[in-house]
Amino acid sequence: MVSYRKRGNAWQYEISYKDINGHYKKLRKSGFLLKSEAILAASKVQAEHPNLTTVQSGSESLVSYYRRWIKVYKQEAVTPITYNKYQNTAKHAAELFGNLKLKDLTKLIYQEKLNEFARTHARRTVSCFHKQLRACLLEALDEKIIISDPTRKAVVTGVERPKRLKVLSYQDWQRLITHLSATRIDHMIIYIAAVTGMRYGEVVGLTAADIDCQHHKISVNKAWDYKYKTGFMKTKTPSSVRDISIDATTVAMLKTYLQQFPATPHRPIFMTPEGHVFVSAEINHSLTEILHTLKIPRITFHGLRHTHASILLYKGVSVLSVSRRLGHSSITTTQSTYLHIIKELETQDQDRIISILEKASK
Repeated sequence: MVSYRKRGNAWQYEISYKDINGHYKKLRKSGFLLKSEAILAASKVQAEHPNLTTVQSGSESLVSYYRRWIKVYKQEAVTPITYNKYQNTAKHAAELFGNLKLKDLTKLIYQEKLNEFARTHARRTVSCFHKQLRACLLEALDEKIIISDPTRKAVVTGVERPKRLKVLSYQDWQRLITHLSATRIDHMIIYIAAVTGMRYGEVVGLTAADIDCQHHKISVNKAWDYKYKTGFMKTKTPSSVRDISIDATTVAMLKTYLQQFPATPHRPIFMTPEGHVFVSAEINHSLTEILHTLKIPRITFHGLRHTHASILLYKGVSVLSVSRRLGHSSITTTQSTYLHIIKELETQDQDRIISILEKASK
């Protein structure tokens, strides 16, 4: 039911409705110079919010709604690492939007804040931030808390980070792996990554049962949550479960290591006797010191994975085999990641093709 009355020189509308608990509520708004303006405004509210409870929901801040949304829809559905990313988005949103209400969020305001965020973050980070906020706001749109999508056609930009060296040359890679010792845990973690291309969580998640010295292979079937310390967890994707062939030198290194650090069946082989599994920052520090000693350009631990893949591609291993060895979900991922290398190899192939044809025509 709607009623109108004049308060001083302005008109006010009052709409009575029941909330979700069946209790009567009143929605009032004043400040209209003419009664017809109040009638038009009340009609618009009723048309856009048939049950009227969503009008009040629109007074909730964007950040508050987003925090409730991720708790309900994401906390139990994604990994702790992924959920942490959603929480980081909440922190950034709080800095950008403050207490801005959902009903006051416009396309212009959203784009302004997205641009502000993009001035200090990489495009990929901005894209993730936008994707997560947009998913939440589309939910608010479905619930009719907001009447339009403020993220529609938003332009995503970002800071272009200077490209850093991500891989080692073949010679430097050789120098590194021959320098590493089978009697040190940190050295062996680095060594296994360098000769297999495994992800960090996969390496530190290895158990003795995953090492098949007789058939020269390592089985990747789980990972270790070194960040939140919850123990073993699933691999990044189902395709990450794989067997990786290893050479005789690696088998010998692993045998020596396991003699030095005997492992129990359900304990990671790279866990210290005190029960500690190195976090990635500790291994990156160790890797940096080793590379500095050898006077090799610095790369991160993840750069060992890129190095391994790059070397295999340059040595003529097919993209499909490299993709399977890395545990990529599709060959497209491998092709896009190592596009520059594949293009170089294609140029070399063209030269070989011409050479073959020229020899055949003589």
